[in-house]
Amino acid sequence: MPGTNMAAAHPPVSATDMLLSEGVILLGAAVLFVMLFRRFGLGAVLGYLVAGALVGPHGLGLVGGAESKLAIAEIGIVLLLFLVGLELHPARLWRLKRDIFALGLAQVVLCGLALTAIIFYTTGFTWGAAIALGLPLALSSTAQVLPSLKSSGRINSPFGEKVFSILLFQDLSIVPLITIVAALSRNPADASGPPGWVLAASTVAAIAGLVLAGRFILRPLLRLVGRLGERELFVAVGLFTVLAAAALMHALHLSTALGAFVAGVMLADSPYRHEIEADVEPFRSILLGLFFLAVGMVLDLQAVAANPFFVIGMAMALVITKTLLITGLARLFGMEWSPAIGAGLLLSQGGEFGFVLFAQAQNALLIAPQGASLFSAIVTVSMATTPFLMLFARRLEFSRPKDVSGLAGPEEAKRGTAIIVGFGRFGQTVAQMLMGHGFSVVLIDKKPSQIEVSSRFDMKVYYGDGTRMDLLRRAGAEDARLIAFCIDDPSLDKRTLEPIAEAFPQAALLVRAFDRRQLLELRKMDLAGVVREVFESAICMGVQAMEALGVPQGEIEEVERQYRQNDEQRLAVQTEQGSLLAAKELMFRPGRRMRLLTRGEGEERA
Repeated sequence: MPGTNMAAAHPPVSATDMLLSEGVILLGAAVLFVMLFRRFGLGAVLGYLVAGALVGPHGLGLVGGAESKLAIAEIGIVLLLFLVGLELHPARLWRLKRDIFALGLAQVVLCGLALTAIIFYTTGFTWGAAIALGLPLALSSTAQVLPSLKSSGRINSPFGEKVFSILLFQDLSIVPLITIVAALSRNPADASGPPGWVLAASTVAAIAGLVLAGRFILRPLLRLVGRLGERELFVAVGLFTVLAAAALMHALHLSTALGAFVAGVMLADSPYRHEIEADVEPFRSILLGLFFLAVGMVLDLQAVAANPFFVIGMAMALVITKTLLITGLARLFGMEWSPAIGAGLLLSQGGEFGFVLFAQAQNALLIAPQGASLFSAIVTVSMATTPFLMLFARRLEFSRPKDVSGLAGPEEAKRGTAIIVGFGRFGQTVAQMLMGHGFSVVLIDKKPSQIEVSSRFDMKVYYGDGTRMDLLRRAGAEDARLIAFCIDDPSLDKRTLEPIAEAFPQAALLVRAFDRRQLLELRKMDLAGVVREVFESAICMGVQAMEALGVPQGEIEEVERQYRQNDEQRLAVQTEQGSLLAAKELMFRPGRRMRLLTRGEGEERA
């Protein structure tokens, strides 16, 4: 029969087949575009967004079900806030209360009202719609900014704490923003929802419940899991904690991310914090990437293509307005101009919670689906500017501090026997040893914050880039017998050092190498010495490790001697062949122990 033949020719697609095929397409597009965008320094988030838009229903139509995928992927944001909470002890949160509840509140209110006014006076939206759109735009992208702060090591700096405080209050403000949208709703179904004061009371009660559960249930459970020593149980407990906290908040119509954050804070001083963090991090990375893929998929590209100037113009207005207002607020709260501008630029984009609130506004009949797509596109375009603004903000924060003009340059220094370039952890030790012998030393560093700290210890450090020839001349390099480059700079190479060696032949050059790769590059030069920054300290810990395991002292010394000898032989072969993989057979590894110990064991058995 024809119907039978058609059914046999086209069997129904199972859920498993669809999941596999869509998963391959999504992950393939994500890998391709994230690699491409990272290669050009544009960041992974933009790569995920473009990949999702391309393969989604409004692009090539290769993958569907964007809304359902977005709902699942929001767990990635939940996990992100949980990991942030793990790094914040409650005492530290209390110390940041002024920045969180004063600076954060001022930012959300001022930016929200300003953007609401811009939308109302430049579009045909009603006041209710403008409020439902403008207030969410005041929120920034936690998923973009926090990973950047963590990867650069600035999350615990004064700058990072100010930025984090604003982001945290933005996450806290989701509850009142949802309440405002519900109050403005034109949808009769929303009238049966809980009033705002009930949501506020539920929030306080839920947070208190999470605190008690963390102290009296979760911590004893972690101690039990720790005694069992099963890694899989740590993974299960970590994910259970996050999902249970998020589920509780979701059941109360509250912010799931806030619940996960509170759960993280409750475990911040737990001895198992690092174990949980390591176990949860891979899930966070995958789901957060899926979130941005899904955001790209829900973008209505046809609506954007029909109004390109509106989307770009409103995105520019969003970025400029938030940059100006946040910069001004940061200055009022004690930040210098450069980091204040940096904070404004970092937080200038729209945030992922805007997509959630736009959906709420659409369900409340305040805006049409096309309007939600347009403003989702505006948020996405503003996110696309973030990688560029982050680079500029970082340069502002570190390269243009206010007091550079007041710092003394090396031309003011008395001529010394040695010049130390870089007065951080490494340079301080080198300088003190030289000073201990009575040598006169000129200290140079290009970080004003380091110079300020050093002055508290009565150390005069001069400001400047010690790899520049003109600055070294002003520091008296013609008369110096030694120039030591103690900076942590993997890019320091022959092109920089050879002109210095030729210009000051009387000075011995010492260089701190970041890793083996840089060491091999520098060994091609005729330098007085090159030191790997962690080599000796790592050997020291290796010796202590063998001592702790009860290895006889003579065998420890022989292992150290053999390791140093093998390492030097490897370096010689690697330098000759120009490959890090050369002479890898000289490395100690499983199945290859030191020959002397092997012979000794054989004699003992005999």
